[in-house]
Amino acid sequence: MQKLKLDELNRVGVEEFKTQDKLPVVVILDNVRSMHNVGSAFRTGDGFAIEKMILCGITATPPHREIEKTALGATQSVDWLHYDDTMDAINELKANGYEIIAIEQAAGSIMLNTFKPDTTKKYALIFGNEVNGVSDEVMAVIDKCIEIPQFGTKHSFNIVISAGIVLWDFYAKLRL
Repeated sequence: MQKLKLDELNRVGVEEFKTQDKLPVVVILDNVRSMHNVGSAFRTGDGFAIEKMILCGITATPPHREIEKTALGATQSVDWLHYDDTMDAINELKANGYEIIAIEQAAGSIMLNTFKPDTTKKYALIFGNEVNGVSDEVMAVIDKCIEIPQFGTKHSFNIVISAGIVLWDFYAKLRL
């Protein structure tokens, strides 16, 4: 087995990425503290061709060296916006027909493996703060909550691991 070289991967360029069909998903980062997590979320969003990233509250915004360390240029390919208040972003997305889904451990959550996304809907997936998760204010207005099944001793995954798992699941269920 031989690894492929970068020029053998047939990746699209930034301009082609901007015009290609996107996964009907917006990722919302709700007060994410780590710039490395922000950069990694951009890179993951690029990998699954999401519509855009919405950075809220204290979440750092590009351009920033610490974000770029992990984004590796994905801040140029993935469209993004910043909102001071996550609720403003949610209200705008709801007005534009998005189903708002928190990725969180909560009473009444739906396990990711049983969630079936609807091919006619658009989704906004909210990933929360590394310590406190998705804010209580946001949890009060979501349409659904998805939980990633876990089987170890820790109580949660890193936000970017969660984003990778959930975005892969959405991509596989909607596109493959």
